[in-house]
Amino acid sequence: MKKRVVAVMMAAVTAAGLLAGCGGRGTDSGSGDAQSTEEGKVINIYSWNDEFRTRLEAVYPEVESTSDDGTVTTLKDGTEIHWVINPNQDGVYQQKLDEALMNQADAAADDKIDIFLSETDYVYKYTDAEADVAMPLTDLGIDPDTDLADQYDFTKTTASDREGVQRGSTWQCCPGVLVYRRDIAKDVFGTDDPAAVGEKVKDWDTLKATAEELKAKGYYTFASYADTFRVYSNNMSEPWVADGETTVKIDPLIMDWVENSKEWLDAGYLDKTVKGQFNDDWNKAMGSSSKVFAFLLPPWGIDFTLNPNWDGEAGAWAVTNPPQEYNWGGSYIHAATGTDNPEHVKDIILAMTAEKDTLLKISQDYLDFTNTVSGMEEAAADDAYASDFLGGQNAYEYYAPVAENIEIAPLSAYDLGCVELFQNSFSDYFQGNVDFDKAKENFETAIKERYPDITEVEWPE
Repeated sequence: MKKRVVAVMMAAVTAAGLLAGCGGRGTDSGSGDAQSTEEGKVINIYSWNDEFRTRLEAVYPEVESTSDDGTVTTLKDGTEIHWVINPNQDGVYQQKLDEALMNQADAAADDKIDIFLSETDYVYKYTDAEADVAMPLTDLGIDPDTDLADQYDFTKTTASDREGVQRGSTWQCCPGVLVYRRDIAKDVFGTDDPAAVGEKVKDWDTLKATAEELKAKGYYTFASYADTFRVYSNNMSEPWVADGETTVKIDPLIMDWVENSKEWLDAGYLDKTVKGQFNDDWNKAMGSSSKVFAFLLPPWGIDFTLNPNWDGEAGAWAVTNPPQEYNWGGSYIHAATGTDNPEHVKDIILAMTAEKDTLLKISQDYLDFTNTVSGMEEAAADDAYASDFLGGQNAYEYYAPVAENIEIAPLSAYDLGCVELFQNSFSDYFQGNVDFDKAKENFETAIKERYPDITEVEWPE
């Protein structure tokens, strides 16, 4: 099993290298460091963007100043946070992080990673107990049952290893909603009221009938077949790869996505010119000249993607319930095994993920749906959390019920590759470049190339 953890974590290095760098660190790692009384002078935090940095600078009370270029944040006690940022694209962030983790045991004190962030798509890779790179929170003196009691349960599960030991924490939840154009709703349904529109999209069968109404008026329901993928994948009943196995098992829900996407594309409910997400065509589909009615997005998707791509007046969009509850994304904060700053790390994790008032400030300033149940219940009932971009609507009224009903799909260390490569392979099928069987074959080839320890792919009957 250890070799399989190694293969997933650091394909670019040998298993022996990882075992020396991340596995048996002896007396210099784990809880021994957490008990040290002398803290280092530098806190190194690894991430893929400035999302966490901006929030920490805005609400963490120990911040004194930040350098003009954003690379160094100085705390009131003189400790410096050094932000090490590498882009997520093409796996660069994980590659750089993995290389640093491999060298953690031998690094000088102020060069050690103290905190690193992960996303839901690959968090399981880093919380694996055998990988031994993310400390159990209890080793920092954080009791998840008491200190994090107000967090949404699914976020705690996501940040835990297979034995249920929590090895990370997050300030945010990412409940997905349906975000729609008010003007198109009025044209087709005669109203843009979120409750009324919610009835038109309340489940997949109802949404399919609504898609026909939209088509009759010259509109697309969604931009791309990729827009619905996360709803299906987040509701899988089994992981892509079960613990201890080398077989990718395709969940029946994923094949439902393939079948329904092809049907919707052929029916004209989706824009055939938009191929995937986070590309120029998809971004343009969010503009005022687009005929796309809606997107399925979490709060960060509205703030980071929809808002910047919208070129019309504020108030043109609103949110309502999705056809099915789902979660998309989430940034998890981990204490790196071997940190020489356990007390600072503990304080940062508690301040940024456990204090309701701090998280409510993040919600107000950044529109994040944050990770306290009681706080989000308050936000849902408070007009102070209304959004100008959403025409004065308080989106938390729709975020909160979704978050309360999310049951995160079982995770595996192979999730990111499976999610990316499956969509890529079947995108070619949707576009008519390959037939169905060839798409399956292409996925099998691609996933084995990405993860050499995968031996087979099992398809549902």
